[in-house]
Formats: sequence, C-alpha cells, structure tokens
Amino acid sequence: MEEITARLASQNRNKLAELRAALPGWRIEPIDADGWPDETGATYEENALIKARFGRSHAEPGEWVLGEDSGIECEALGGEPGLHSARWAPRGDQADALLERLRGEPDRRARMVATLVAIAPEGAELAGRGVLEGAIALERRGEGGFGYDPVFVPAGHEQTVAELGDAWKRAHSHRGGAARALAAAVAARADP
Repeated sequence: MEEITARLASQNRNKLAELRAALPGWRIEPIDADGWPDETGATYEENALIKARFGRSHAEPGEWVLGEDSGIECEALGGEPGLHSARWAPRGDQADALLERLRGEPDRRARMVATLVAIAPEGAELAGRGVLEGAIALERRGEGGFGYDPVFVPAGHEQTVAELGDAWKRAHSHRGGAARALAAAVAARADP
C-alpha cells in the first residue's frame, strides 16, 4: 500500500507524535485552523467524527483527515471522567484531580479508551477503537507520556504508563490500538 497523506484535526502535539509512530506508512501533519468545534458528541466516535469533519474543510482534496477522541473511565466514578477527560479539570491538573477524586476509594479499576476516525479524500468514513484496561495508582509515578499516563497502571503491570515509557506505549496504548484497528479498516477497504 502506498503512503497515505493525512491531516490530524487536533491541536495536541503529543497525540500527533503518537499517531505518527503508530501509523507507519502514513505522513501525518496537523491542521492549522481557528474556530475548532465543541465536542458535543455522546460517544468518543461522535467527537472524533466532529473533529474529522471540521478538518475535512481545512484539508487539501487528496488528503485523508484524522479525528481522535479519547478518555479514561473509572469504575468507582461510574465511567467518569470519560468523554470529559480532557476538560473536567484544568489542563495539566487532570491526573492530580483524578487522584483526589479517588482518594480512599478501594476500587481503582479503570480503562483508557480511544477512537480514531479517518475520512478518505472521497468522503468515506472509517473508524478504529482501542482500549487499555488497568487501574489508577495511588500517586503519580514516572516522567514519560502525558495526561493520565503517570497515574494509569496497565493490567498485568506494576508500573504506570509514564514509567513503562514511550516504546511500550506505542506498542500497547489505547491510541495505538485504535490506530492499528483503523489501519486494518483502511487496508480492508483497499483490498476488498
């Protein structure tokens, strides 16, 4: 399959770097635009699609457009913060706010969820979803990653994603899983 040129409808440079690593054979550049739409969807896929459709209007005709939405869901909080993971606490303080909300809570089960939507140049819409099961640590640990990585311990591990490092994250993260699922959907479309 030939290289795919795509534009990512996100202002998050960390997500851009992760997706570049997770989608070999794709050349991904960010969309530079103003007036980003509100994320009003009821699911991660709906929010990713809102972003991708916005991006479609700012991309060149021959480019694919990617939209991504992700969050962390905690059992003890009924699935929160979920869709609001990026906005429920001041930016940079989300992991600390989550630790505070779970203080004294014995049920630390959680999952990281990501959905990646691609809009092909002719308008076809494809999606991939990834889930990483785990638990919330009792304190921040590690210097790697971003967002909730310093407090999320993947199932089967004792270290947080931030401690496991970028190479581990590229191979196992929820966003990496969504990227692999999307790449499979794109490949299946190319080879019916």
